Formats: sequence, C-alpha cells, structure tokens
Amino acid sequence: MNTVYILKCSDGTLYTGSTVNVEKRLREHNGLLKNGAKYTRGRRPVVLVYQEKCETLAEARAREAEIKRMSREEKLILIKNGVAPKRHCSL
Repeated sequence: MNTVYILKCSDGTLYTGSTVNVEKRLREHNGLLKNGAKYTRGRRPVVLVYQEKCETLAEARAREAEIKRMSREEKLILIKNGVAPKRHCSL
C-alpha cells in the first residue's frame, strides 16, 4: 500500500516521507536495515506518529510534498486530529 508518513525524531523534529512499505521503511530509518534517510540517522530512534494511505505512489508523493510545505504547527494539528484533507488519501 502506498503510504505518506510522519516520524517524530528523538530530538523532537518531524520527518515526512512516502513509501510502499511503511513497516520496512521505519526499520530503515531506525537503522535496523540499510537505506534510512540521512536526516534520521543522527536523530534515532524515530517513532511513526502519522500515516495516510494513497491509491498510487504518485499521489503519496504529491501528498508528501504538500505536508512538507506545512508549518510545524500545521503538521502537529494534522497528527493530533488525524485529518486527511486530500480525497485520494485516507487514514
């Protein structure tokens, strides 16, 4: 399933990404498998705090870009309320 996700890093920062396998990607970000993002390497452990399912990887990447443009406050509201305003992606 195509997923957009937000991770909370050990330093309190937020990281947004997209993937077809969120469980595997989380293990990568935490250093259990190779290929974690450079950003998260020095901020481990990371915790999955939000995810949305999308029909296609293209939609997931577009939603990822949209979330990355949000302010930190907007992301925290998204995480807290669990609202997916895009119609192609759902919680």
